[in-house]
This record gives sequence, C-alpha cells and structure tokens, in this order.
Amino acid sequence: MPTLDDFKKKYASVLDLIPKNNVRLDHLHVANDKLVMTGAAPSEKIRNKVWNQIKAVDPIFADLQCEIAIDASLPEPVRTYTVVAGDSLWKIAQHHLGNGALYPKIIAANPGKLKDEKSVIHPGDVLIVPED
Repeated sequence: MPTLDDFKKKYASVLDLIPKNNVRLDHLHVANDKLVMTGAAPSEKIRNKVWNQIKAVDPIFADLQCEIAIDASLPEPVRTYTVVAGDSLWKIAQHHLGNGALYPKIIAANPGKLKDEKSVIHPGDVLIVPED
C-alpha cells in the first residue's frame, strides 16, 4: 500500500507546479490506495496546466483522484525577470517567449516601465514577462 510520501515523490512535479501557479490546495491525503487532491485554480488555463502535468507523470493516473475547481478570485501567476547586463527586450522575449519578435508583449505587460521599443532597460530592472 503506497504511503502519502510515496505519492508525493511520484507526483512531485505536479506538487511543485501547484504553488507556482497560485493553485489553492485544499486537501492532500491517501484514501483507498489513491492520492486524493482537491483545490482550486485561478483559471481554466491553469487547471489544464496542472492536469497536463499529472498526465505527464502518469497518463492513466489510476492512483490519483483530483478535483480542481475554478476560483476566479485567486490571482493569476505573474512571471518576472530581472534584467542583467547585455539584455535587450528582444533577447528576453527570445528566451522566455521563444521568439525575439514577441518583445512587444513584454512592453504591453509593463506599461509603467516601458513605453515603446525605444525604452531603455537597465540591469536590476524587474519586468513582467507574460506567459506565452
């Protein structure tokens, strides 16, 4: 019979993803030889992200019972990046969004710091980088 620790090891990547995406975990326990997980995600997109990770660990997840509701009052996660010497908006977009030409998305996510593509960034600046 698997223990809670056994399940935590197996589903560690899922349990790591949960707090990073502002998913509220209400219950985590073992019942009837299954890991029982209940909670709420800020959006359908985040709930799907958790389910995709569950399926990556075990495509049939026969040893898991998971119920994740949507709670729109939970804040969406925000990804930030601290600028280092030699960075440009293009480089940051290339690294985080997979395409340097998507740098306007970074500008749009930082209206208080960036006005347009001519905005200067400095080492130590903390920018919001939107999810792709």
